[in-house]
Amino acid sequence: MSSGSINLCVLGSTGSIGRTTLRVVEAHPERFHVLALAAHSDGRLLLAQAEKFHPSCCVLADESAGQHYEAAFGELGVKLHLGADALLDLVKLPEVDTVVCAIDGAAGLPALVSAIEAGKDIAFANKEALVTGGTLVKKLLKEHAVRFTPIDSEHSAIFQCLSGGTHEEIKSITLTASGGPFWKRSLDELRGVSYEEVLHHPLWQMGPRNTVNSATFANKGLEIIEAHFLFDLPPEAIEVVIHPQGIVHGMVEFVDGSVLAQLAVPDMALPVQYALGLPARLPAVVKSLDLVNVGSLEFHHWDEQRFPALALAYGVLKGDWWEPVVLNAMNEALVDRFLARELSFWQLSRGLSMVFAHREEALAPLLAGDQLEPTLSTIASIDAVARAFAAQFVVPDLEE
Repeated sequence: MSSGSINLCVLGSTGSIGRTTLRVVEAHPERFHVLALAAHSDGRLLLAQAEKFHPSCCVLADESAGQHYEAAFGELGVKLHLGADALLDLVKLPEVDTVVCAIDGAAGLPALVSAIEAGKDIAFANKEALVTGGTLVKKLLKEHAVRFTPIDSEHSAIFQCLSGGTHEEIKSITLTASGGPFWKRSLDELRGVSYEEVLHHPLWQMGPRNTVNSATFANKGLEIIEAHFLFDLPPEAIEVVIHPQGIVHGMVEFVDGSVLAQLAVPDMALPVQYALGLPARLPAVVKSLDLVNVGSLEFHHWDEQRFPALALAYGVLKGDWWEPVVLNAMNEALVDRFLARELSFWQLSRGLSMVFAHREEALAPLLAGDQLEPTLSTIASIDAVARAFAAQFVVPDLEE
């Protein structure tokens, strides 16, 4: 490791973004050093990563899974810590320069908060943590001088395009959506899609939860909320268009009518590398974009009737601060039920609006007390209550 390299702590290293991050590290060994790795339960892959990248320490959040690997990590000379609380200490290590937040779901929020409070630069790929903790995170970012760079391809695109003007000069931003596997399907056709079809994305390689969210457009709904917090924009200034080629990742329209867009091949290595390499642009680890070979770029409006999750996200931003917490928790619970084959895709896509309509009923015990404030403990309580409510909510068969 050279004296000028950046020490990374990669949270969620065994997931899609985590593995892509390590691919970028391999391409630029003189630039980045892996100091720490963390995963939820995949001890086998985490061990293989530790053998390859030689971190000082690792964390397995699932203690029961981690107990089987303590001896193997010890033989490597790598300290293995167990339990989710160990993540909070991992990001605070004095040697860490940048924390890659790629934990799946709202479970990543406590580690994100801990990293910001420790003054670490953040490369951020955990949209659910920002959706649930956006109000709190924005407050902390004002208090701590850290660099907070998005990794999601759409938000990375907007981040890059914003260099073309000031915040006051922004008229609107546009997030593109590939459309997932079903954007051309009719309502009748959506009723009968299979479990396997849902888990096969035509463009991106993602984890199962993100793949399901892409199919329902809940993923894009969460990205609307994420963009609201990241770029301090009202919902009416955030637009979504379907772009099946996945070449244009985001656009910014300025008040003078100019539109800046970021284009690239659909490969998450590019936004990961951009976030880690700032302020420099490093030699590419992705292939060059050949627009002649692409041939044409299509853009289409999205349909609220077929994909109600998007409209739901816009509505949430006009409600109380805690509503995004509830929406994300309920969606995660329903997706887990789909992945367990308890719900059909049709029930999942219709069910989120149904269960969210009961949000005040679900949170009644919490709303009956003092006014809710956006603290980490309050967010955790809201998340737990909403998640439990959705896990038990009876979604009609909806075959009629």
